[in-house]
Amino acid sequence: MTAIFDTNIPNLDLIGRGKVRDIYAAGDEHLLIVATDRLSAFDVVLPDPIPGKGAVLTGLSRFWFSRTEGIVRNHCASATIEDFVADPEVRASIAGQTMVVRRLSPLPIEAIVRGYLIGSGWKDYQRTGAVCGIRLPSGLRQADKLPEVIFTPSTKAEAGAHDENIDFETAAALVGRGLAERVRDASIRVYLEAANFAATRGIIIADTKFEFALDSDGELVIIDEVLTPDSSRFWPADEYVPGTSPPSFDKQFVRDYLETLDWNKTPPAPSLPPGIIERTSRKYREAFDRIAGAES
Repeated sequence: MTAIFDTNIPNLDLIGRGKVRDIYAAGDEHLLIVATDRLSAFDVVLPDPIPGKGAVLTGLSRFWFSRTEGIVRNHCASATIEDFVADPEVRASIAGQTMVVRRLSPLPIEAIVRGYLIGSGWKDYQRTGAVCGIRLPSGLRQADKLPEVIFTPSTKAEAGAHDENIDFETAAALVGRGLAERVRDASIRVYLEAANFAATRGIIIADTKFEFALDSDGELVIIDEVLTPDSSRFWPADEYVPGTSPPSFDKQFVRDYLETLDWNKTPPAPSLPPGIIERTSRKYREAFDRIAGAES
């Protein structure tokens, strides 16, 4: 399988190259977004692509956009790649990793929903007993299920910079209280819908992050990707044991490896051994097969 680290689509203007996605202008009203096989960890893009990763991100996002469209609008467009990419060879090389979406302006926050105490939330809790200003019961262990799902927004960082956890009041100051409440409520509803479905497939969705925009009607729209191994932590339910960092179907596997290295989590990132790349590729594919494979 050939991995795609970056793209160059003739006759389309590249307007953004993010940590994972290459974004092209597709007329005035649409974007063509290619989910490459790049992988970021600790907000740093790693030098080695993960074969098949972009196809998994795209396939899962399509699956969840369809499943949650009754909760919140999404940015998927009726236009297709054929409308904007004339060369059939170029289309074939990126089709499985590409979405054509409505062109919208993202809100300046990321919407993070946590159902379990892990990652930066666990670190915050150890220091302060709270996560993003939300006080939690004492005595919780790493990876414990939270008493209730919590909304913990963050700022949005450019490639190479670090996102910063913020409390709800700071998010409200950035986008307005009413809009912050709409984002919070939609995020929690989408998370619960997905977590309940994933549980039937033997997967725990520990946490996830969403991005939102407003359309011309002022309606909230979920954008970018949803509930993929890049934006979420997926744990196998039959191997879940509180008190440890559970095994996962997502890039936590890579994060755990990088934590063993003498690396300060700033660019340049270290290369990944072939075995880590291959096992990570398998983890991504297994996540897709478990969640969407039977319905794709």
